[in-house]
Amino acid sequence: MHACRRRATSSPSGSLRNLKWGLTPFWAKDPKIGSRMINARAETVHEKPAYRQCFRSRRGIVPVSGFYEWFPTDEVGKSGKPLKQPYYIHPADGGILPLAGIFDFWRNPDAPDDDPDAWVVTFAVITTDATDDVGHIHDRMPMSVAQENWADWLDPTNTDVDYARSLMAPPQPGSVDTYPVSKAVNNVRNNGEDLLKPSAPEGLS
Repeated sequence: MHACRRRATSSPSGSLRNLKWGLTPFWAKDPKIGSRMINARAETVHEKPAYRQCFRSRRGIVPVSGFYEWFPTDEVGKSGKPLKQPYYIHPADGGILPLAGIFDFWRNPDAPDDDPDAWVVTFAVITTDATDDVGHIHDRMPMSVAQENWADWLDPTNTDVDYARSLMAPPQPGSVDTYPVSKAVNNVRNNGEDLLKPSAPEGLS
């Protein structure tokens, strides 16, 4: 994630760093809450107690080459539930998609001050209703931030939430492509370039 923090004696300074996906608010007693907070709805991110302070001054950009969504199929798995066909959604021009995100700092009360892991920094992606490009697969999709709005979006001194909301938008119609990929994506233990290769969909309605 790319984010800005305001230093006590200087203007905001940006940084690019790896954060843990799944927002743990600074006030959380248990960091495991983050596993349920990977996404924040654009419609309410400025209001919800878990997100509103982050949205005011701890906004970031999550650069991705694409993301996955799942579409139900006619196949039924061992659990008795329908299997889902994964689709890869990515910029049509092969570039990077700058997703709108928020982040927060959580202090582990059991760690000493000199422990480099005393502070945990986590993030969530802001989502909205899907455009026609994605809506036939899933009803939600990530918000993005156009390059000309990056500076204002990242500025932690810009605490006008209405203005901040105006800086993000769904990807422009026609700017993303979708195609089915291997169901190996459904297992988090799988990784590698093969998960990005097109694959014939199976069992679709």
